[in-house]
Amino acid sequence: MSDKTAINALGRDAAYQLADVTKTRPQYGALTPRWLTRLLEFKALEAGIYRVNRVVEGDTPLEVLCSQDPDSTDIPQGYVPYREKPREYRLSSISTIINVDTKVSDVYSSPYDQIGEQIALAVESLKERQESQIINNDDYGLLKNAADTQRVKPLKSAPTPDDLDELLTKVWKEPSFFLAHPRALAAFGRECTRRGVPPTTANIAGGVFILWRGVPIIPTDKLLVDGLKTPKAKSGKTSILLVRTGEARRGVVGLYQAGLPGEQSRGLSVRFRGIDDNGVASYLLSLYCSAAILADDALAVLEDVEVGEYHEYNYK
Repeated sequence: MSDKTAINALGRDAAYQLADVTKTRPQYGALTPRWLTRLLEFKALEAGIYRVNRVVEGDTPLEVLCSQDPDSTDIPQGYVPYREKPREYRLSSISTIINVDTKVSDVYSSPYDQIGEQIALAVESLKERQESQIINNDDYGLLKNAADTQRVKPLKSAPTPDDLDELLTKVWKEPSFFLAHPRALAAFGRECTRRGVPPTTANIAGGVFILWRGVPIIPTDKLLVDGLKTPKAKSGKTSILLVRTGEARRGVVGLYQAGLPGEQSRGLSVRFRGIDDNGVASYLLSLYCSAAILADDALAVLEDVEVGEYHEYNYK
């Protein structure tokens, strides 16, 4: 009798049909905190062009008189010369189109609005691409546009405290942050442990970061290891950046277009394109961005850093 009762009892699969399950929003595992775009200072543009005027550099930009002799009356004359062909940065666009069947959005928009979720995920994808472009773009990316005099090689292969100190000699005027792949950050931590100089940490903009000489090391997977965000091999080469940001400090600034039609956030536009004969609604998303290096010493690059060196420790 008991066996028959068990066989005929309401089971989990049957009960599931009446269950009110709790659902989450779509979980996008590729999203990152994008600390670079949070910490980088941005400049709004009106016409999509940013001209960086520079002085023709010398020992001093202008000769001056410095004397205690009251008879010295020959005050030097002249002017501060500017470069005749300053660089102009033009905004690039990152765009995509989202299509949603209106029948789907009408019927299946509870508890989450289908159109809103699709647009939100597309926006996150565009912002991920923006951070990657600021670092890797051939025209304006930080890696490709650092001055040759601001590029250094590691003393050995793994990133050491000495290497980061060398970067600080290149960007010694108010450095803002280092930028490194998480694997490079781990490799630097191992070298600090080996030397017995563990770095300190600090809470910045809602995150906890390792500091070196008081400068935070910001992790990002957009600084690739052997061309990959998530390399499978334990070894690999990457770069570490040191950045000074801010227009007032002649640093690195992000650029975006202000006043866009359908503006949703900084440099981001979402526009409804209409509904076609098949009932498909279409939305155009565009993100306009670029970056400018205002002075050569605003950026330094530690190149060819090995992330796969490990050490054995004697715990006696």
